[in-house]
Amino acid sequence: ISSSSFSRDSSWDAAYERELQTFQDIGDTGEIWFGEESMVRIIRWLERHKVPLDSSVLDIGTGNGVLLVELAKSGYTNLTGIDYSPSAIQLSEKVREKEGMPDIKLKVEDFLAPSAELSGFDICIDKGTFDAVSLDPSDAVGKRKLYVGSLCRVLKPEGFFLITSCNWTKEELLNEFREGFEILEELPTPKFCFGGRIGNSVTALVFQRK
Repeated sequence: ISSSSFSRDSSWDAAYERELQTFQDIGDTGEIWFGEESMVRIIRWLERHKVPLDSSVLDIGTGNGVLLVELAKSGYTNLTGIDYSPSAIQLSEKVREKEGMPDIKLKVEDFLAPSAELSGFDICIDKGTFDAVSLDPSDAVGKRKLYVGSLCRVLKPEGFFLITSCNWTKEELLNEFREGFEILEELPTPKFCFGGRIGNSVTALVFQRK
């Protein structure tokens, strides 16, 4: 994916408008970022750490909202999804309706400038949104700082942040989130082999807010 097509611009809205139309036509929810396994990985971590089912969970850049639906199916009851694309929120509302999950809260929000009521979450989850922010052609460094500041505002002290990235290595993410967060765990992701070297195309980390 080129950085220009992957950054925060109107192409997101266009993409979600297409997915919304497809969902209305044939009931297909569209692409699951990083695949099903990325959702399973997150839910397994929450279950393994016995995170209470009534913990408040924020899905940053929820897209089609499928992760929230899977969390609801696993018993989680206090779920919120935000996306700065109105078409994405429309799509996730349709998915929520189809799945019969009326309690999932969905809002159009720009995470880089969150509203005051977006606060006090026990868990924040990001699958690809930090990647998109990082590739913004206008002031990516500044936007990454805004992201970290927003995360500090919306996540409770000692709350958990689960991030899945295809752009950043573990070391780079540790550096990005060094202000206010400590690493708890690296989650296993699929490995690939290229030119005799083994690496991960996806990095998944769990941080805790200090």
